[in-house]
Amino acid sequence: MEQARAGEYDAFVAARWSVLVHLARLLTGGDRHRAEDLLQESLVKLWFAWPKVADEAPEAYVRTVLARAAARSARRRWWGERPVEELPEVAAGGDLSATVAERSRLEAALARLTPRQRAAVVLRYYQDLPDRQVAETLGCPVGTARSHAARGVARLRQLLSDVVEPVG
Repeated sequence: MEQARAGEYDAFVAARWSVLVHLARLLTGGDRHRAEDLLQESLVKLWFAWPKVADEAPEAYVRTVLARAAARSARRRWWGERPVEELPEVAAGGDLSATVAERSRLEAALARLTPRQRAAVVLRYYQDLPDRQVAETLGCPVGTARSHAARGVARLRQLLSDVVEPVG
């Protein structure tokens, strides 16, 4: 019985890993390493709750834990990074496509939102959750969740309105 539950958990994680990492990355403002750390913490919590949530909504559980962990971690004052004299060499990339450039631009704009606004926008528009579920995930009233999402979208529009016109 225990092995069957472990197998179900492993299958869930394998099937949903890339989607959950992307969600975590959006919630952390594009910080891939922090996103992976938060997702791993969330999956550990899911492991302990797996017998209770496996048959109902494990992804909703992880999403809630992830959104709350991202909001908590954003309030930390220090992450342990230390400034260095010289930045490490950046790997030479090939030709970047417009999609990658636009995604990077959006992630940078998301990073400038408050953690609650970022979580509300990502959950509402990227995860396409209804306002009620966004509010439940954030642990706030529906009106507050709507307000966070509306203010976040307005700020994103302001940040992304600087359209660069191509020359030529």
